[in-house]
Amino acid sequence: MKKVEELKVKIFADGADKAGMLEMYAKPYIKGLTTNPTLMNKAGIGDYRAFAKDILSVIKDKPISFEVFSDDFKEMERQALEIAAWGDNVYVKIPVTNTKREACYSLVKKLAAQKVKLNVTAVMTTTQVKDVVEALDPKVPSYVSVFAGRIADTGRDPVPLMTQAVEILKKAPAAELIWASPRELLNIFQADAIGCQVITVTNDILKKLPLVGYDLSEYSLDTVKMFYKDALAAKYKL
Repeated sequence: MKKVEELKVKIFADGADKAGMLEMYAKPYIKGLTTNPTLMNKAGIGDYRAFAKDILSVIKDKPISFEVFSDDFKEMERQALEIAAWGDNVYVKIPVTNTKREACYSLVKKLAAQKVKLNVTAVMTTTQVKDVVEALDPKVPSYVSVFAGRIADTGRDPVPLMTQAVEILKKAPAAELIWASPRELLNIFQADAIGCQVITVTNDILKKLPLVGYDLSEYSLDTVKMFYKDALAAKYKL
């Protein structure tokens, strides 16, 4: 089994809690960060612009993605241009469709032509991957976020689709594939094995990194000890 430092896949921290984001940013194995409106709302963020600029006052040397939140493509464009202006390390997340199932590809092409660094998000099919790649400028840095974890939630194995996506992205040399919404630490190693360039990982999963390569016999004993300790704490009797 590879050690974390031997992996080629870049680990991006996914979250919206300032303390957690800065904690992850300080770790050398975290190569970038991402967030989204859902995470920000859960974290109680009220002022989108103020939050982003506060984070960017510290995080200036690693890529970080902020997402537009309009459902109208013209307004998405306006938001994207403002977000892009916040820093050279900023990538603008554009959803692959709006809520009306209208595709974002024209907007992606327009923004890419203006050299905006994009992160096209919520992608889940190879057709979407192909269409996004066609819209991107092959010379402008960008990300294509395929939600492998949500694909897995439907009972489908995401590995074959992600493997195909790796091949599709070869047509856009400046673009990188993101394995988004992972569900377990194993996904990091799966992403690395297929040549996926980036994986976004939440703090709860990142906390499991010390377990990588841990002896399974010891882990078994640890689990038994946990059960025993919790039973004692509960003062169970029969």
